[in-house]
Amino acid sequence: MSLPQQLFFIALLPPQTIQLEVNQIKQLFADRYNSRAAFKSPPHITLYPPFACSSVEIARLESGLAEFAIAQVPFGVTLEGFGAFAPHVIYLHVVKTHELAALQQALKECLETTLSLGSPSRDSDRSYIPHLTVAFRDLSPPNFKLGWAEVQSRSLHYEFMVTHLTLLRHNGQSWDIQIEFPFGIVR
Repeated sequence: MSLPQQLFFIALLPPQTIQLEVNQIKQLFADRYNSRAAFKSPPHITLYPPFACSSVEIARLESGLAEFAIAQVPFGVTLEGFGAFAPHVIYLHVVKTHELAALQQALKECLETTLSLGSPSRDSDRSYIPHLTVAFRDLSPPNFKLGWAEVQSRSLHYEFMVTHLTLLRHNGQSWDIQIEFPFGIVR
């Protein structure tokens, strides 16, 4: 008999003030382009995509993530303008820095090697493109074209410090914050 599995993913969440502004952008896509799926999770930058974990593995996962995070150094993240993965996804562009790429790669290695989670999906070997989604899945191709035309040249700039990792758990309808893991090394 197999143990029940829960879905998780690991992300960086911007500060609450930026989350509120990102949610206003998500609301624009909900109101004008009938795309509401992005509201099923808080504004975030995915570091490790959804994966299944049994209830007995959760404590080991959380312990491993706490140990990983405590060895990390806070660093800055910049959101600059909009980007898209046609024909369904519009996002805020995250400037890919060495620090962000190194964190994502180290986390992937930790989860897949040290914690033996294995690869989360067939997409895990794709090149990492950090982004913060504001419209996706339920954004129709015609509405994608209209929405993209509206925002593609719009200026947008946010900067914030990353000080922790966030583990999110799927509750059957949407993603909830399970626990945050603070970075331990301060510059």
